[in-house]
Amino acid sequence: MVTIYDLARKTGFSSTTVSKALNNYTDVSEKTKKKILEAAAEMGYLPNAHAQSLSTKKSWTIGVMFAEDNEVGMKHPFFSALIESFRKYVEREGYDLIFASRNLRQRDTSYLEHFLYRAVDGIVVICSDPHDPEVQEMINSHLPIVVIDMSGQNCSVVYSDNIEGGRLAVNYLHSLGHTEIAHISGDPSIDAGAQRIKGFTKAMDELNLPIREGYIVNGGMFSIEEGKAAMETLLSHETMPTAVFVSGDHMAIGAMEAAKEKGLRIPEDISIIGYDDIEMSSYVTPKLTTVKQDTDRIGACAGKLLMNQIIQKKKILATEVVPVELIIRESCTRVRKEKNV
Repeated sequence: MVTIYDLARKTGFSSTTVSKALNNYTDVSEKTKKKILEAAAEMGYLPNAHAQSLSTKKSWTIGVMFAEDNEVGMKHPFFSALIESFRKYVEREGYDLIFASRNLRQRDTSYLEHFLYRAVDGIVVICSDPHDPEVQEMINSHLPIVVIDMSGQNCSVVYSDNIEGGRLAVNYLHSLGHTEIAHISGDPSIDAGAQRIKGFTKAMDELNLPIREGYIVNGGMFSIEEGKAAMETLLSHETMPTAVFVSGDHMAIGAMEAAKEKGLRIPEDISIIGYDDIEMSSYVTPKLTTVKQDTDRIGACAGKLLMNQIIQKKKILATEVVPVELIIRESCTRVRKEKNV
């Protein structure tokens, strides 16, 4: 078995310097480190993956930056499904994922610095604040990058057709006779929230339907609790809506709970439509009508865009807008003729 002492004899450096080079210490020059790593690969000291990295000049890793401002993170089924789809695609190409730790900022280390230190071959950014300076730092770096769930960025982006999704929801409710339609939105500082608001208002305008004051309620960061609180706000209005388009299934489930606690029947007294089509949507009572996002396609598109950049060794500006689909279940019905109170 080759030891660091064998490497020291071959390279002429001390065993301490060899050890530091193998462990990527910063006080070893790049020239020295290169000589030691090449000798290690030649003598078979490093595991195969490391030797392959030396020969291909790739780390075979992808950095994942995932925003968790709402304390939900990957526990949210939409995002976990999205990451799983992306992971499957890049693993078929031989890559592994490295997730950026949440406490990097507490250690005064940026996400970009962390990924550069780990020598990732590319970065994927999922569901983050487009105005976050750390996100923009990564977008403006030399590393290949793809951003999911954000539009209008100076890099490759993949996102659902959220404006059309909002229109689908409103048009379906209108086809059932609803005109008093409200919207529980995602936070408008997040692209998905803003785009679904735009889809809602666009459809209401196209149908010549007024939006009552207070009928757009900010549901925050797509949690069940925030959806419930937003629905309680809507139901406190003197004139309650007959239908509500909710910008996420988790929020919609919270909204359904608030309606039930108010003594309302779903969909007889109030229709509710969600967004995402998470697995839970088909198991709640009543089963939730929703707008489906194709997580398999989004993840695969993001993986393909990132692989193309890594192969071509350059950043590429590309936009993939993934279609959405209305999934009709049980939580919406035709509006009652009498005025609800």
